[in-house]
Order: sequence, then C-alpha cells, then structure tokens
Amino acid sequence: MNLHEYQGKELLNSFGVRIQRGIVADNHKKAVEAAKQLATETGTGWWVVKAQIHAGGRGKGGGVKLAKSLAEVEKISEDIIGMMLVTPQTSAQGKKVHQVLVAEDVYYPGANEPDEYYMSVLLNRGTGRNMIMYSTEGGMDIEAVAENTPHLIFTEDIDPLLGLLPFQARKIAFNLGLSGVALKEMIKFVTSLYTAFVKSDSSLFEINPVLKTSDDKILAVDSKVTIDDNALFRHKDLALLRDLREENEIEVEANAAGLNYVDLDGNVGCMVNGAGLAMSTMDLIKQSGGEPANFLDVGGTADAKRVETAFRIILKDSNVKAILVNIFGGIVRCDRVAQGVIDAYKNMGDAINVPIIVRLQGTNAIEAKQLIDDSGLDVISATEFQEAADKVQQVLK
Repeated sequence: MNLHEYQGKELLNSFGVRIQRGIVADNHKKAVEAAKQLATETGTGWWVVKAQIHAGGRGKGGGVKLAKSLAEVEKISEDIIGMMLVTPQTSAQGKKVHQVLVAEDVYYPGANEPDEYYMSVLLNRGTGRNMIMYSTEGGMDIEAVAENTPHLIFTEDIDPLLGLLPFQARKIAFNLGLSGVALKEMIKFVTSLYTAFVKSDSSLFEINPVLKTSDDKILAVDSKVTIDDNALFRHKDLALLRDLREENEIEVEANAAGLNYVDLDGNVGCMVNGAGLAMSTMDLIKQSGGEPANFLDVGGTADAKRVETAFRIILKDSNVKAILVNIFGGIVRCDRVAQGVIDAYKNMGDAINVPIIVRLQGTNAIEAKQLIDDSGLDVISATEFQEAADKVQQVLK
C-alpha cells in the first residue's frame, strides 16, 4: 500500500525523523491558509506547493513549484489541483491531482551550502536482509546515477537479528562526506529512519532528497513509503490511510471480492488457482504468442459465483481478446469448477464476447472435460499444458 508524501512524512516524524514541515490542502483557499500557518509557525516566507499523487517525477510534469508570495500559493494551487499530472511514472493519461502539500522552504541562506542526498530502505532479495541504499547524488534520477556513476551508490545490509548497529549509521554518515554537527544529525536520522521502516512493516522507504540545510540540520524533503499489505492487520491506523482514488479501479474491485488480481497490459485474460500456477500460465501465454492481461488467482474455492465474478473483472479490460482458465483440482474438484464455468457463462450471456479456453487437471478432470464438451457453450476445453497453449494461439490468429 502506497502512501502520499504528506502521509509518509507524518509517519517518519512520528518515529523522530526530521521532516520538511507542510500542510495538505484540497483547494486553493485552504492552501493559502496553510501557507499563512506555516509562516507563523516556521517563519518561512517562501513555500513549495507539491501535487499529491502516487507517482514520482512530479516536478518534471509541473506538479512541484516554488511560491514566493501568498498570491503565488493561491495561483499555483488552483492550477495544480484538478489537473491530470503526467510524469515518467504515470500512464500517458496521467493521474488527477486531488490535493497539494504546501511545505516550508528549507533551502534558506546560511553559513554553508545545502546538500542533497539519496536514501532508501528496502529488502535486498539477494541476501534476504534489509538494506539501506544511499548516495551523495540526491535530488536526481537515482536510476540514471546507478547506470552512469554506479560508484556513487552505496549499500549497507542490516542483520535482521541485530538491527542497524551504531557503527553502520556512522559509516553511512562518513560515506556521505559529513562531519561535525551534520554527521551527528545524519546518524540520528538514519537510526530513526530504519526504526520507522521496521516498526511500520514497510517494504520501501525512499527519500529523495535527504537535505543537509545551511545550518547542518538533516531532514526528509520528500518521502515515498510503501507498506506491506500483508502486515496491515497489525496497523489498523495505517490501513485507514489508503487512498483508493490512486489505485487501479479493477484491482480495487477484485480485492473487495477476495480475488488476488494484478492488472497488466496484455490481451489474454488469466483465471488460475494458485500463485505458482498463475505465473506458469503467464509464461504459457507468452510462449503461445500472446501477452497476459492480468494475474488472477481465484484461490481454492472456484465455485460458480467466484468464477462469474472473476470473468466480469477480467472482461472490464477492453484489451482482452481471449480468456484462459487453468485450474488444478487439488483442494477443489475439477468437475465443480467446470460446472461453475458453465453456470457463470450462462448467467453472463452476451457479456462474454471473447473465446474461453478451459484447462482442468487433477481430481475428476475427465468428468470436468466431459461437462465442458457437452455444455453446448462456446468454451474450448484442453487437458495438457501445450494443448492449452496451442488453442490460445489459434484463437488469437
């Protein structure tokens, strides 16, 4: 589950991570009031107005702007709220902006020049440990930094039993070239950041940039936070932060129906029971010359109602040209699944307007194939994996 920048910052701040202070607003009048409040509380005379969407690269699309007066805060907020913001991480249509974060200006003049760093906390899948990734090249496209100057990317693996040790926090601060007050501030920042990551059951923290201000404070100017969905039962307060407006509508509907569904860009819909079989089925579709339109695991109870719901969700994608149902009858009997497919097909009538290939293997697979073949419906049955692949290929021609 992704959080907005302002939500991520509030989470970080609750664990003692210093942040760029800001107030969220959903219209330009509230944005002006937010700017006035920040001026009173922080003394700031300039403000940064940031679009709040679940995507990076907002500045490149015109979603992050500096306002040097209250009049500019109002004008910029009015322009951004309601716009379809297109960034390198959105579709060509972009995402609608419903709110902005009005934040204090932290790039104020002082004895030292402000510096920007990159920092993230995530799982290193190669080692099975959490990892802090960081760089002196903050405020930039970190992918480009990794590709062009990989020596400027540092990583620190964390032992899950010991957690982040003091020497590791010091090492990170030293590698960023810090000393004196800034070094102590960075050690505190990194320690609090890692604590927040673990305690919130997050799968990703990304802060770009982490700023060293002109008076050597270390703070998060941005935040990208992703919470592990599987841990939300432990974090009822965080679950309430979910913004369904930012998520794929079909995925939201599937989740509400208890289906594991991920929307993809292909032309063949998948309905499978079991995540491993679903991945294999997607490979099968690729090998047959198609592209998977979704990942959909209906689970072990593929009854008529569940199958019908799955069909309706798959067919919401106008790019789907065929549907492959691939069920292994272990927990559930194949003949019951076959009857579910037949009942769902009859209930939906003309709503099913693409070919359906059904492969059922396992308990009562022979009876299931007979049911499909005798149904009189436009459903193509298959027994073997390759047979299903060949039939997918045939219907796509």
